[in-house]
Amino acid sequence: MTTFNQKCYTLLKQVPKGKVTTYKEIAKTLGTKAYRAVGNAMNKNPYAPQVPCHRVVNSNGHVGGFASGTKRKIKLLKSEGVEINNKRIDLNKYLFKFR
Repeated sequence: MTTFNQKCYTLLKQVPKGKVTTYKEIAKTLGTKAYRAVGNAMNKNPYAPQVPCHRVVNSNGHVGGFASGTKRKIKLLKSEGVEINNKRIDLNKYLFKFR
């Protein structure tokens, strides 16, 4: 049996470097509106960095939280080529959508 968190992690592994996804996008792909549960799964991710939870942002493009701190999240995203202005990411440019 696969847990909700494991399903989130499996999806997240598909997001390539230089792209981000949203809590909402992961939830939608899993057929739920449990955006906060996705956020909780990311916060408890025991598989980082193989499961790149730093690549999950808010639906409005705001960087959002991170267990290791927002500054660390921004640093990781920038190292992967994601441009961040005022803690926001242009989702038109960087959003990865699941099929």
